[in-house]
Amino acid sequence: MERADKSLAFMLQYENIAWYENGAVKILDRRVYPRKIEFVTCHNHHEVTQALKDMVTQSAGPYTAAAAGMALAAYECRDKSLSQQREYLKNAAYTISHARPTTANRMSLITNGCLEAAEKALASGRCVSEAIMEYTVNANNMRYNKVYKMAQYLVDMIPVHGAVMTQCFGETIVGQMCRVLKEQGKSDVRIFCPETRPYFQGARLTASVCNDMGMDVTVITDNMPAFVMKNENIDVFTSAADAICMDGYVVNKVGTFQIAIAAKYNKIPYFVTGAPDHVHPTIDTVKIEMRDPDFTLEAMGVKTAADGVKGYYPAFDITPPELVSGVVTDTGIYAPYDLKRYFADGNMGEYEMVI
Repeated sequence: MERADKSLAFMLQYENIAWYENGAVKILDRRVYPRKIEFVTCHNHHEVTQALKDMVTQSAGPYTAAAAGMALAAYECRDKSLSQQREYLKNAAYTISHARPTTANRMSLITNGCLEAAEKALASGRCVSEAIMEYTVNANNMRYNKVYKMAQYLVDMIPVHGAVMTQCFGETIVGQMCRVLKEQGKSDVRIFCPETRPYFQGARLTASVCNDMGMDVTVITDNMPAFVMKNENIDVFTSAADAICMDGYVVNKVGTFQIAIAAKYNKIPYFVTGAPDHVHPTIDTVKIEMRDPDFTLEAMGVKTAADGVKGYYPAFDITPPELVSGVVTDTGIYAPYDLKRYFADGNMGEYEMVI
């Protein structure tokens, strides 16, 4: 089977996200990329969980890392009895999937898929770690191909010679958007990336992928979006999402809400990419993660505030449906008030896969 990461940017290659091999998981350290290319090596699934908590990988990276962590957990318990292996993997799945609260439901889809792959391997006598990594590659192929379809619908909304503003790092959709822009003869589209403090995912990750794929990309600070929208004639604002609730609320990296407000004021459409999450029927089911406030008092490890000053760091914010022009899925663009139709039409979510 041809892998769906073929021809995409360096950090979208599966092995350069997270990979299990020979009793260890290596995760690209996105906290220092692209100035440094370093991998964090984890020797047990608890270390993988800690790497997720420590933001070693971000955006969709944790989902690949979670699956690799499950392969590592299978290696850890390989000499136990079948019943003990099942129990060990079940506990590992819970530990890994709950590394970060806001994305626990999506992460559970991945770890549960790994459990199904493991169960089939145990029943047939296959190496469980190999079976889980096979599942990981197949799941990534499925998701990448779905996101490619999303990119086609999204790029249809971007005019020739247009300008796009992103937010944070949408991972696969960024690479697939660049690919489709070129395929549709829109390679001169300008992309503007807010820096996305405090981890600077926009400046370091989104901009790097766009640059790797030959696009015209510009980094702006997080307080520039409204000015840039007006003065650089932005045509579309787009982001991925950590959760798209069935009632149309979008949970994404903090800052998305204020950019959506600026887009609405400037009559610029905001298209969020991703399948809706049926595990979140309403926004009330989402827990917003509060991270270490000290991170807001520094920039890439350099202190910027006086001692004694307090910080405040919600990892995500909530954009209401009235600011969302459309939810771009693998089967088309849906109004944020009509997301039940996505599943009524028989579709599966971005992270769900039949094994």
